[in-house]
Amino acid sequence: MGAQAFEQMKSEKPLVDNPATRRYVQCVADAVTQTLDDGQGWEVAVFQDDAVNAFALPGKKIGVFTGLLDVAENQHQLAAVIGHEIAHVLADHSNARVSANYATAAGLQLVEAVISGEAGGATREQIMALLGLGAQYGVLMPYGRGQESEADQLGLQYMAEAGFRPEAAVDLWQNMAEAGGPAPPELLSTHPSPQSRIEDLREQIPTVQVRGEAPNCDRYR
Repeated sequence: MGAQAFEQMKSEKPLVDNPATRRYVQCVADAVTQTLDDGQGWEVAVFQDDAVNAFALPGKKIGVFTGLLDVAENQHQLAAVIGHEIAHVLADHSNARVSANYATAAGLQLVEAVISGEAGGATREQIMALLGLGAQYGVLMPYGRGQESEADQLGLQYMAEAGFRPEAAVDLWQNMAEAGGPAPPELLSTHPSPQSRIEDLREQIPTVQVRGEAPNCDRYR
């Protein structure tokens, strides 16, 4: 289902043409995923879209919107987002939401219909929301507070093990809050308030240890 959703996203949204931008996001994503068990084979797509958003899907798929690159000011802040989104996948948060909503035999048949493209638009949008793509499809289905906290904690560990500075996660969410204005960034619409997240992150940062030197991912090279 994650792979199916990813292919649909790539068919509906334009991908970035700039090679330097693609290499930059790929560099950060590779650094984070290579610290994981079986960390090979993650596919990364950069979408030309002003939305401040990113996502990861089951099936080792990562998507980043160019709007996020204006708020995540450096490789460390981008790693914070990618680590967080990957954590949702590795902690099976999407799987848990899909299973909870489609646990019966009839539900499984419905999922098969969605994958094959035979289900109605509203049902397909619900599946996308359960996978974590709700904001992109106009359906808000945020993860629970416990899942968000777990993804924050795991995401900090992933980025630190890759050599990125975990303190950048606080900087990122401060930037998010400042970028909000009258219409908050899409990434904020499905997450807890920035202030509560910042306070939790500050408590967690001393528990993680940076390993090795940070990668040299350059957005403009």
